[in-house]
Amino acid sequence: MKPVAAKPNLRNQQRVDVATEARIEKTDGSCLTCKVSNISRTGLMVLCDQDSVRKLVPGQKTPAPGNWISVTTTFSVPVVANQPVSVIAGGNIVHMRRIARDQFQLGIQFAEFEGNGFEYVNNYVSKLLSTSSH
Repeated sequence: MKPVAAKPNLRNQQRVDVATEARIEKTDGSCLTCKVSNISRTGLMVLCDQDSVRKLVPGQKTPAPGNWISVTTTFSVPVVANQPVSVIAGGNIVHMRRIARDQFQLGIQFAEFEGNGFEYVNNYVSKLLSTSSH
């Protein structure tokens, strides 16, 4: 068995495109909802408008390593057909990119999950990867 690196290379995690929403809560308790564009076992990529980015990312500058922005994300994944479960994951905004005039991508890296959240995400991603044509 190969040893696992202490710092995972997030680019190597297979991402799957999804169309759902996530509630993002900052440490001050403020919340907003963004669209999730893809998910992997290690994080989410969300799409936000400029107003949302202003609220989430002070100064609208990509967070530097060590100055990541702590957030709690809440989103649903279907465990079995038509039976979604809510996943609550603590994590950090580690990436920000403007992709259109009023649209930004935010990368949120998971740090911890409540309950069985990781298993739900892992199973969901595995299922989507096995049914995709890639």
